[in-house]
Amino acid sequence: MILSAEAARLAAIEVLRPTTAVDSFPTLAGPRVFDSRAAAINDLDDEPGGRPHYTPVLALYTRSSDGGSRGAATDIGDNACTMVLEIVGELAVIASDEAGDYLDAMAGDDPEARLVLAALMAQVRHSLLYAEAGSLFRRVVMKCMRIDAETHAVPELGLRFQRMFMRMTLVLPDDEFTDAGGFSGSIKRLYDALPAQSYAKAKLSELAGHLAGQARTPLAGIDFETPAEAGADPVAAFTTETGD
Repeated sequence: MILSAEAARLAAIEVLRPTTAVDSFPTLAGPRVFDSRAAAINDLDDEPGGRPHYTPVLALYTRSSDGGSRGAATDIGDNACTMVLEIVGELAVIASDEAGDYLDAMAGDDPEARLVLAALMAQVRHSLLYAEAGSLFRRVVMKCMRIDAETHAVPELGLRFQRMFMRMTLVLPDDEFTDAGGFSGSIKRLYDALPAQSYAKAKLSELAGHLAGQARTPLAGIDFETPAEAGADPVAAFTTETGD
């Protein structure tokens, strides 16, 4: 588990659903941006005349994260970390079955709805990677290596849903740990930059609470004397036999 991956996802939440926003949001989803969960019926707003034909929503997930050495000649702290941030965008509608009502993506072909969905996902990409407000996200993301987008479809049943999975492969700085506990490095800089009342800052605070500090063994009284300082012959100490 790479903590920077969790920080990147939370930073993306703040960019797409700004704490200070009231009526103006960067995407068509408005405030309906959810962290690691799908939208529910209660998340949809009623409007005069009833609910709209469909409602754009976003859900963000950490699909995977990994880290490893940059190469055989690097030191222990020179690591490369990556993550796949999965952003699920859909045009949500209320569906029903024998168990009752539930929220699902709009099914069926609809050229106009498809353009709305495409615009929604383009707004996400622009907000995170290009917009000024996306600098929060880019504080913890070094580079976007790849973007894959896939439409949700079940060809065997002839079903197509107005739902898209966008997966961003991101390069992240390695986690930095401190004896004091909590965060340091890029995550700490992100934490300090987040608005005080933001969802992302609250979740990072919870995460930091699980990272306890440590008290190292004091060096006082430990003998660092070498064989030469102790009067031994330093050459003799490292003599090897050749068998001659």
